[in-house]
Amino acid sequence: MSDPSSIPSVDYGRNTNTTDVLIIGAGISGMTTAVDMIRRGNGRNFIILEKGNQVGGTWNDQRYPGCCCDVWSHLYSLSFEPNARWTREYPGQEEILDYLIDIAQKYQLYKHIRFNTSVEEARWDETTNTWGTVATRLGGKDSEFGDKYTIRSDFLVSAVGQLNIPKYPEIEGLNSFSGKVMHSARWDWDYDVRDKRIGVIGNGATAAQIIPEIAKVSGDLTVFQRTPNWVIPRLDRPISPSMRAIYSYVPFVRRRYRAGLMDFRESFFDAVFDTNSPVHEFIGASSKDHLATQLPGDANAELRRQLQPHYAVGCKRVIISDDYFPAFARDNVSLETSKIERVTPNGIIVQSGKEHTFDFLILATGFKTTQFMYPMKIYGAGGKSIEDIWPSGATAYLGMTVPSLPNFAMLYGPNTNLGHNSIILMIEAQALYINALIKAIKTSKSKGASLSIRPKEAVVHKYNGEIQERLSKSAFADPNCNSWYKNEDGLITNNWSDTVVKYQQRTSQIDWNDFEITGATHSGLKPQGKESWHRVVEETQVSNAMLLTGLLATAGVLATRFILKSSLKIR
Repeated sequence: MSDPSSIPSVDYGRNTNTTDVLIIGAGISGMTTAVDMIRRGNGRNFIILEKGNQVGGTWNDQRYPGCCCDVWSHLYSLSFEPNARWTREYPGQEEILDYLIDIAQKYQLYKHIRFNTSVEEARWDETTNTWGTVATRLGGKDSEFGDKYTIRSDFLVSAVGQLNIPKYPEIEGLNSFSGKVMHSARWDWDYDVRDKRIGVIGNGATAAQIIPEIAKVSGDLTVFQRTPNWVIPRLDRPISPSMRAIYSYVPFVRRRYRAGLMDFRESFFDAVFDTNSPVHEFIGASSKDHLATQLPGDANAELRRQLQPHYAVGCKRVIISDDYFPAFARDNVSLETSKIERVTPNGIIVQSGKEHTFDFLILATGFKTTQFMYPMKIYGAGGKSIEDIWPSGATAYLGMTVPSLPNFAMLYGPNTNLGHNSIILMIEAQALYINALIKAIKTSKSKGASLSIRPKEAVVHKYNGEIQERLSKSAFADPNCNSWYKNEDGLITNNWSDTVVKYQQRTSQIDWNDFEITGATHSGLKPQGKESWHRVVEETQVSNAMLLTGLLATAGVLATRFILKSSLKIR
């Protein structure tokens, strides 16, 4: 927000709880939406509420040992804010957080953010076409000003994502354990893990990063595995100072490298949506070879059998790691595949009756991914709650807008997660689309209209029918595995049904006929027809062979001109 006065005023100021746009969450999604407001001319009249103490979202929350990203650094960054200084091919948590802090500082987002603030509820007011959002101050001193207050906004954006509320396992006796219990998303670095007897419940992507790190210093370490995972090589390595210099001073090289990374990841889409495809077979074979290479010999035969999955590649998140399998070859690490019966004060009893004794339990059990916006209470048109709106699971038009929630949008919402590429590519497309909605409301308001914009029920129903039909034929729907992509009824609520490019193309225009628009005093204030904008095109447009041919041809032309010019001088 840009305050025209140097002192707080009743009508306007950074302390005022009235704004054009309220953004919930200061992670990548919320920050990208805010930056696009600035870049697209939608102004700075926005407020960002952040529950944590810093920007970064999941990259501020996740601080466990080994925490890193499974997408390449140069692909896990915003297209308009490339980072030539990445030090590794795959970024670690601290380096990603530094990158996001730099963006917040560059675009002066901090003055818009209210940290240590949670959202209790948001309620749509049909008389004013505005949202009333109840915010709770979590900080002790801030709460002295008033522990709760309401922010009034013309538009509401949920940027809380899918990976923000830890999921604790429902295991009998968990609260009776007398040792230390810690969820991976709430890591306590004051607790010394050295020489401790440690049990890890869960073996997904987070566990695969934690286990190799703590195995180096722990006493006995036992991993409780429900189902094995497909694991493929990571091949991570440092990026040399000379290469970082080239990325900095020869931007074309960096852009070309990013395009190649995007192309490669897009090609993995076939592995998920065609289980008979060569790509699917290639990934499966690569994982099996990886397992056999890292745990060779007859002595590891039983371990290889236990770690080999028997479901379609992509049904669960594929793990990218070079040190997960080798951790099980350590003398202090063991794999337990029997079902957990209950937790006791001393440890864990499995179905066979064996009791494992521990000092420390790590819950690497993920997040409440299918309960979007939980635990916020959202009330839309007619006072309809989000539970009433989504009785059978979360759905949204293009993963962003919901029929009963006017002037509302969400990022990283239902069916926008990826199993093959960088989520930032999706987030950028969503931020552009959402800013088109914001622009329409701001433009009409400047002309005296108070608009209400929400997608039509029939449009959303048709859209979700299309993507669920595609998803039902994908590896995500394999009945041989459970994953965080599905809700309790088996509905795939999290993942997108196509390539990133297809999503970018579909969200690079808005058809106002897909929306119910009310509140305009005359038709001239009501957006109509279709509106489009240029999507961010990052995939390779010209093949390397064609590029090389062009460079050689150009070199040939220049050489010919030089020879001719030299010969004329001789004459």
